[in-house]
Amino acid sequence: MKLEGGCYCGNLRYEAEGEPMMKAQCHCRECQYITGGSPNVFIAMPIPGFKYTKGAPKAFTRTDIPRPVTREFCPDCGTHVVARSQGFPAVILKAGSLDDPRQFDGPQMAIFTCDAQSFHRIPEGIPTFDKLPG
Repeated sequence: MKLEGGCYCGNLRYEAEGEPMMKAQCHCRECQYITGGSPNVFIAMPIPGFKYTKGAPKAFTRTDIPRPVTREFCPDCGTHVVARSQGFPAVILKAGSLDDPRQFDGPQMAIFTCDAQSFHRIPEGIPTFDKLPG
């Protein structure tokens, strides 16, 4: 599978090739900050198949929490496009940054549901996990 995407202003672009390792929605509190309150929907793609094709992202990593995620975003418009989790062999692509978000085709699971808000909706029939799957 080949995915292409980028930011809102078009100054940051990427390509990702390979088989998706996970398609999910994350309800963790950190993702809620990034999305403005909703769960974060993403596709995890293998690191070797990922590259930026235009521009360079700005990165942010919290220093006050254990195992922080590094979030990469456009330095011009601020669109969050990718996250990288320590020890995870994939880049976490934000579904909204895909040129064709239909390629996401829905989550296979919901993670960090321990932080889910009452207004978050989890599709019926998908596995849910309080934190990460075992």
